[in-house]
Amino acid sequence: MTSQRTRTRMIDRLREEGIRDERVLAAIAAVPRHVFVEEALASRAYEDSALPLGYSQTISQPYIVARMIELLLDARKLGKTLEIGAGSGYQAAVLAQLTDEVYAIERIEPLLARAKLNLRAIQQFKVRLKHADGQLGLPEAAPFDTIILAAAATRVPHALLQQLALGGRMLLPLGTGEQFLLMVERRAEGYVETRLDSVRFVPLLSGLE
Repeated sequence: MTSQRTRTRMIDRLREEGIRDERVLAAIAAVPRHVFVEEALASRAYEDSALPLGYSQTISQPYIVARMIELLLDARKLGKTLEIGAGSGYQAAVLAQLTDEVYAIERIEPLLARAKLNLRAIQQFKVRLKHADGQLGLPEAAPFDTIILAAAATRVPHALLQQLALGGRMLLPLGTGEQFLLMVERRAEGYVETRLDSVRFVPLLSGLE
């Protein structure tokens, strides 16, 4: 079965699972996920499952990537976007289909190097990658209209709240045993939090490797 056919099946499955935003579906369809997984797992790239990347990290399942971006996009544009936990670069590549300014942080240097190679392989040069501690964000490029975390925090990182633009949205997995998506919106009157779907992510860790 060709990569194109398996990609089409993945998009059909995302529609069946409730993803409605055609912008998100087009962005997912445009990114060859098999480029971003281990070669031995390439045949499973278009399954709706998280896959191991090494270093105790995973590439998120396509549904979760689509769902989180759809929630962030709702009735707005992404604008300047910060991703915490670049991994192999897959989600950053999808985000780059939807906005011209994507910054992605990865704390594990070999993964960051792989993300650079993967993005270069698909000729995606919009993403700015940095080896840094995601809990500290990227103050030199702040503020951000959108912040998305690909690892579960035990509490909302204060530095990321400070780097969220007025009118901006941050979406993160929160919790240890039980995890859920938390939407944080920065409004004139302060931060507004909304608890959303139950999820399962690797933990957000501090420091560099």
